[in-house]
Amino acid sequence: MKSFPSRTRPRRGLPLKILSALILLCAGWFAARAQNPTPEPRREQLLNGLKILLFNRPGDDKILIKLRLHSGAAFDLAGKEGLMRTLAEAMLDQQTRAYVTDELDGRAEVTTDYDSINITLAGRATDFARLLELVRIAVTNPPLTPEAVERARAAQLKTLSQTSPSDTADRAVAARLFGAHPYARATAGTPESLARVQRSDLLLVRDRFLHPDNATLVIVGGFDQRAVMRSLRQSLGGWTKSDGKVPATFRLPDAPDARTLVINRASATDTQLRLALRGLARTDRDAPAALLLATVARERWLKAVPELKDAFVRHEAFRDGGVFRMGAAATTPAVAAKAIESARAILQDLSTNAPSAAELESARRAVAAALNAGAQDIEALTNAWLDEQSYNTRAATRSELARAAAAFAPAEVQRVGARLFLHTPSAVVAVGDAAQLRAELARVGAVEVFGEAAAKPEAAPQTKPQQPALQLKRP
Repeated sequence: MKSFPSRTRPRRGLPLKILSALILLCAGWFAARAQNPTPEPRREQLLNGLKILLFNRPGDDKILIKLRLHSGAAFDLAGKEGLMRTLAEAMLDQQTRAYVTDELDGRAEVTTDYDSINITLAGRATDFARLLELVRIAVTNPPLTPEAVERARAAQLKTLSQTSPSDTADRAVAARLFGAHPYARATAGTPESLARVQRSDLLLVRDRFLHPDNATLVIVGGFDQRAVMRSLRQSLGGWTKSDGKVPATFRLPDAPDARTLVINRASATDTQLRLALRGLARTDRDAPAALLLATVARERWLKAVPELKDAFVRHEAFRDGGVFRMGAAATTPAVAAKAIESARAILQDLSTNAPSAAELESARRAVAAALNAGAQDIEALTNAWLDEQSYNTRAATRSELARAAAAFAPAEVQRVGARLFLHTPSAVVAVGDAAQLRAELARVGAVEVFGEAAAKPEAAPQTKPQQPALQLKRP
């Protein structure tokens, strides 16, 4: 009997085990998406370049309108910090905000940071047309009469009159760290800088930055999408497009003075301390690890100096860089000296050694809780969508930062620590009784008392004042 070679049926498709694994993986992915859905808006764009994000919630009787101008206080003119904030105040003045609050039973806010100006209007969905008209006036024809400019300046000065020692310390350490760079400036300005702001300056920055292709508009609530788009084309379609965007090109600042700057506040009961180093940009892939390092550094600082009050450690990221800031109130000059010495030692250790597994796990939980707080809140969602537009990446949103932070291993965190802290000069400021602080702080490094050089002009070096790299020329 002849024997025939056995024939095996050729395999078609994927092996059964691989196919089963893929099915389980996809099922898990879909389940995760079902448990934590990420809402996405409908994306539109007008012919003039205005980006529009629409998120319809059928049955919702409320409406939220938020417009972001993607240029902020970083573009203040030299010597005139607070200029972009004054423009924002004039765009949505106190009278308009009172009208929305009192007559429309809604909410009206305007905020300014280094990267953007944000206008927020909220109210009843039935008042959408009136709210949209207020937005149209704010961006296409902002009231910049001499009287309106003076009112906006007065509102700024009123805010500045409530400056605390803590505010003074924050401003001083930023100026010490960044010098002539825009991040050294206070976004709200100072009484001296606001006095130099003229109406012509506001007209200049309006013409340079207030254009639809430099803005994004978000609308959330119960509405008919076709009707809303028709209204937007009629209302904002005529907003004039810019000739070209002004690039954010700033010269890097010089290294900060290594001495501790003491600002005298003899009446202060506590000493406000600040230590700051230059940080990472919002879109830097290592920015999430900087958040973990801040959390670890704070816990170590409080263990080393339990006498500190209101201690914080933060990494604040902007479009072109950031700041790693440590701050607290010290009860005595001796505690202030101990706190500065401990802060330096902690950062030095984090630059050469990885945090422990327990420290890193605790930091991951704290960062995730902070970034995901209110993640499904509609205000947080709109800010996330706007951040994606501002920085041209989803990686800059709070939810993505939280995910990225959770993925950093100890060795990677140490690498980022070396990048931030190793051989990096820091700026240190203490606001309190200078007579008592001088001797104690001298034990941990050189000290400069603010104002003493001005009192002895013959001993002061003659230096030419620095100017920011960006100077906007008048047309």
